[in-house]
Amino acid sequence: MPTEAKRETIAELTEEARSSSAMIVSEYRGLKVSELGAIRRSLRQQNVTYHIVKNRLMKIAATEAGSDAVNFLLTGPTAIAFIKGDEGSSAKAVLDAFRPYRLIKVTGGVVGQQVVNAEGVTRLAQLPGRNVLLSQVAGAIAAPMSTMAGLFDAPLRDVAGLVQALADKGSAA
Repeated sequence: MPTEAKRETIAELTEEARSSSAMIVSEYRGLKVSELGAIRRSLRQQNVTYHIVKNRLMKIAATEAGSDAVNFLLTGPTAIAFIKGDEGSSAKAVLDAFRPYRLIKVTGGVVGQQVVNAEGVTRLAQLPGRNVLLSQVAGAIAAPMSTMAGLFDAPLRDVAGLVQALADKGSAA
């Protein structure tokens, strides 16, 4: 029978898992408490929370939250970065926060219900932000339309040029 403290921890982790758009799982073995505090402070500014979790409690919380995909990554000493908001820029912030501490090993992550390995987390961090991607899509859609408009406009421009040339020729004669 779980204790009251474990029930509270499970409830907190369940809420974190429900409210997050992505989770990055890492192994924190060998870090000092002060280093973990520095990582948490830097990530808090990016709307990311970083928790050291007991695997069994996180598995229960993930099941309650409907995020069973993370269970595959829960082995060994585990810490999870819960991302709220833009996954790409937040993943970059997480990896930047981990960079000074070579002892942290990213084991993988979950984006929505999709499990990604450590390389997938790195690729996610390299993606441009959501607004940049949306503007690139809009540009890709608008470019053929503007080209087509130019092609339809070209014959009218050519006719206008011919009329102007004939008018100039007629006034010169």
